[in-house]
Amino acid sequence: MQNYFNYFTEIEERFQQRRGSLLMLSTLDWALIETWREAGVPLEAVLRGIDNAFDKHDAKTLRASRKTRKVNGLAWCAQSVLEAVEQAMDAAIGAAPATGNDATDSGFDSIRIEKYLEENASAMEAAQLNPPADATAAEVASRLRSLALSLHVEPAGSLEELDRTLTVLEEKMFAALLTSTQEEELVALREQAARELAPYRGKMQAVQIKQVQQQFLQKRILEACKLPRLSLFYMSHG
Repeated sequence: MQNYFNYFTEIEERFQQRRGSLLMLSTLDWALIETWREAGVPLEAVLRGIDNAFDKHDAKTLRASRKTRKVNGLAWCAQSVLEAVEQAMDAAIGAAPATGNDATDSGFDSIRIEKYLEENASAMEAAQLNPPADATAAEVASRLRSLALSLHVEPAGSLEELDRTLTVLEEKMFAALLTSTQEEELVALREQAARELAPYRGKMQAVQIKQVQQQFLQKRILEACKLPRLSLFYMSHG
């Protein structure tokens, strides 16, 4: 398993490095990275795709007789990333699977994870939500405390498995929030996602566009309700 706890940070840093400025990634960009991570796209393939996209852009800039537009979004690299994934899959045929202890490799110890789960449980309990989201938040908080307790009793375990559980809990919370959110607000968020995605539709597959829109919506609703993201990745940004 790749060390995906650095997944977001390394992609952000590579994009900023190749662009030549510290442009902050947008909500849309973060949503796109999440779709790559959830799809199991290797970090190396994403970085290679970013490099390939900028290599082509730089070559085009050198040939151009007038100044070319600067790259303003990670989605501009989406097609190149997909191509890099296909190349990586071809190269990986017959390769032996990597081995190792994911907890050790990631640098995430049980004490930190336990604290992170407890803090998120407290945030869930403190949130002021409408039904049925309030009941779901209480249920998720209880589950987080249970996971934290299990880590305290038996620290050893798979971080990948734990993160899958946290992702399921987050999706459950999001489903409840969708039911509690006003229709007008949902429509406005979907329209915003569509506007921001418009310049990149030609570089992304339809299924990827749908996934990014969903991630965008999820991220914005959680932020509006002051609820934490639950994936272990977000622990490294706390």
